[in-house]
Amino acid sequence: MEQKEKRSVKLNFEENINYLKEALGVEKSFDVIQLDVEYAERKMAFFFVDGFVKDDILHYIMKILSDLDKEKLEGDTLSKLVKTYIPYVEVETSDDLNKVVDAVLAGPTALIVDGVNKAILIDARTYPVRGPQEPDIERVVRGSRDGYVETIVFNTALTRRRVRDRTLRMEYMQVGRRSKTDVVVSYIEDIADPDLVKMVKDSLSKIDTDGLPMAEKTIEEFISGRHWNPYPMVRYTERPDTAATHLYEGHVCIIVDGSPSVMITPTTFWHHLQHAEEYRNKPVIGAYLRLVRFLAVWASIFLLPIWYLFAVRPELLPASLSYIGPNEIGQLPLIVQLLLIELGLDMLRMAAIHTPSSLATALGLVAALMIGQVAVEVGLFINEVVLYLAIVAIGTFSTPSYEMSLANRLIRIGLLLLTSLFHTYGFVIGTTLLIIMLARMKSFGVPYLWPFIPFNLRAFRDVLLRSPIPLKNRRPRILHPKDPDR
Repeated sequence: MEQKEKRSVKLNFEENINYLKEALGVEKSFDVIQLDVEYAERKMAFFFVDGFVKDDILHYIMKILSDLDKEKLEGDTLSKLVKTYIPYVEVETSDDLNKVVDAVLAGPTALIVDGVNKAILIDARTYPVRGPQEPDIERVVRGSRDGYVETIVFNTALTRRRVRDRTLRMEYMQVGRRSKTDVVVSYIEDIADPDLVKMVKDSLSKIDTDGLPMAEKTIEEFISGRHWNPYPMVRYTERPDTAATHLYEGHVCIIVDGSPSVMITPTTFWHHLQHAEEYRNKPVIGAYLRLVRFLAVWASIFLLPIWYLFAVRPELLPASLSYIGPNEIGQLPLIVQLLLIELGLDMLRMAAIHTPSSLATALGLVAALMIGQVAVEVGLFINEVVLYLAIVAIGTFSTPSYEMSLANRLIRIGLLLLTSLFHTYGFVIGTTLLIIMLARMKSFGVPYLWPFIPFNLRAFRDVLLRSPIPLKNRRPRILHPKDPDR
């Protein structure tokens, strides 16, 4: 990543002030403020961004400094200011003006003192932030209602509140040549595989871009690659308890400032099918909910292609199941109906995102008319197409991971097209290619279909059945290749 050449802080006060004033664009940006003051007969200047600074803290510091006299700052002025007369917990110094500029733009306040060849950085910043409310897409009937927010310090605190392990590490990085976005790599040092941690940090350090406008989604594009592959290589969560659970299992979490979503690495296909609700119930009920969710996800991928195959090749069905096929094809070819209704569902989904909540009822009425009885009566669709698409839509919305549900939708459309072109061969070939693709994928060295491929009986049992938490006395073997007994 490109670094600016070091510009040392000079003893000449005016030279330092002029450089910071030019670099920060004090007179060009209304929200970058230079506050010139004089305490203890010394010229000083504060540099900060309006909106990031805590007014009460800065006012208190200025009040303390205003009570100083010249004799109190004689000798080692820097040490006396930092250790005695600036009453704040997060104070540090820097002898590089370029680092001071980056720090001010990130939120801390810089104090330049005449005759001192270091700048004092006071991290008395605050960010606009909403409350830690429950995430919309990860709701539970019972459980905590707090969720991650867009401020990185709040998110690390929510995580540490649940993981009071002395080896929990929060390693700070900055990504982006211009944005200097704050990123934290979180893991439990005694549990996580050191090679995995190093791999994640190396991937982040190699990101070379101007900024992270989409926060964690921009990072995913750099660290996961495989842009042609729709399946997510990392898992996102907005729940601190979910992130804490994965930390205890040996995963590494990436927290990005400006995003309420925390990235969990590495992940397998099965991680995207888990939900906190399964662990908020008794093990038997949790296992039942997981099996129902698995059935819903499989239906969202394979139900439409299989039904279409039986509709065009009714001889494949036994007599007892002959009712599955449609009685009438309708005015449009069956594959055209399926593709139209798929596109219509996606249009409705996008419309729901952009529709104000006050108009949601009106949108629901439009949807009922468009993909309802009227569409059937005019001959656009047949009843069976609407029925099976509704089942598939329920399966799509039952997928806990939004990214996984979108990937499954694309795979379903691909299987439909192959089945329409080659019938039985198309469905078999498409399914085989899907399994091969998933089996070849790896997330930070972990096989995507593990523990199904490669097969691990104990781990696969825990995937299919929600085992009681006390029985999970060993962490996932795949995350600890050097220590099989952990």
